[in-house]
Amino acid sequence: MTVDWLTPGELRAWTRLEAVAELLPGALDQQLQRDAGLSHYDYLVLAKLSEAPDRTLAMTQLAAQTNASLPRLSHVAARLEARGLICRRRSAEDRRTTLATLTDDGWSTVRTTAPGHVAQVRRLVIDRLTPEQVEQLDAIALALLTALDPEGRLQARCTASEEAAAPGRR
Repeated sequence: MTVDWLTPGELRAWTRLEAVAELLPGALDQQLQRDAGLSHYDYLVLAKLSEAPDRTLAMTQLAAQTNASLPRLSHVAARLEARGLICRRRSAEDRRTTLATLTDDGWSTVRTTAPGHVAQVRRLVIDRLTPEQVEQLDAIALALLTALDPEGRLQARCTASEEAAAPGRR
């Protein structure tokens, strides 16, 4: 078997991408923990609910939109529910379906946390790039997502987020 080794330039690009993928989640978690006692995943769950009609999604939909297993999401949902940020209930239409709804306290948390999160995303990523580089980053991320997410689950999440008003602006 022949290996088509990375060129020095490809290796440099790859190792830098790998480093960003390792460091960025921790930097986002740190800000959200400090400001709201939330992990980045906790915030993502709340944000997805804030963008949904009636701030409600079936747990299976929420798991798909946040790229989580149902057990992981259930664990996080229990923690968020204990804090009064979401509530879960059986669907009236399908008793097998559990719905998660963002509470008023959860909506307030999203609205107060979103500005700091956006500032952190800007500080760490967006403001480091020119407008042309932001467009290139978008194209690069889409190309990578196409390979990593061939069913388009998270690509749909990206499109839905683009169409939804930012938390706190509605």
